[in-house]
Amino acid sequence: MAKNVFETVVLDDLEKMLIRQAGSTVHYPKGHTIFAAGDFADRVYLIESGWVKIYRLSTDGRRVTVGSIRSPGELMGLAETLWGGERTCFAGAINNVSLVVLRKNKFEELMATHPFLAIKIAKLLGARMREAEAIIHEMVSWQAPGRLALTLLKIGERCGIETKGGIKLGLPLTHEELASMVGTSRQTVTSLLNTFKQEKSIIYEGREIKIVNPDKLAKWIV
Repeated sequence: MAKNVFETVVLDDLEKMLIRQAGSTVHYPKGHTIFAAGDFADRVYLIESGWVKIYRLSTDGRRVTVGSIRSPGELMGLAETLWGGERTCFAGAINNVSLVVLRKNKFEELMATHPFLAIKIAKLLGARMREAEAIIHEMVSWQAPGRLALTLLKIGERCGIETKGGIKLGLPLTHEELASMVGTSRQTVTSLLNTFKQEKSIIYEGREIKIVNPDKLAKWIV
């Protein structure tokens, strides 16, 4: 599996502290829409706890996840805020979320005052562009089983919890949400998860997925 380029560009403690000092903390419950397509992009967000999905709506009303799930320690809403204008995506809380919200003018002042932060943001945006290009390639090149297997492995890498018997994904994702991430139907995701379970690549613990054989799961990525 290719290295996740975004993992190499993270905010350090000083950078997060500067953002916290300039912003204000807000809390959103599970399922809340943090921002929506059509909103004016005038602020950025530092995720303190919880996970957020970034998605668009298709013409038939389906949610289509774009980019990666944003996790604690990450910034979101960057590109559209720096560009200006209206947002084209939605951000939804997967579980209870705490965020530091920073207005655009404060964020730009912060980067002007601390050029090292501006350089870090430029690198982060570059990494996300590469990540987006990789996702497009995956959608075009791989069938649904490979896309779902890779998505599970990525979630395990970014958000997973190491346990004795495997990697628990640690995110309460529904089959519908997984379908929106891999560009297929809920029914297809359910069928594929059953296949992965039958081959003992994954198991269920309650409603949570645990990857017990990542090497076998990775063989679907062809």
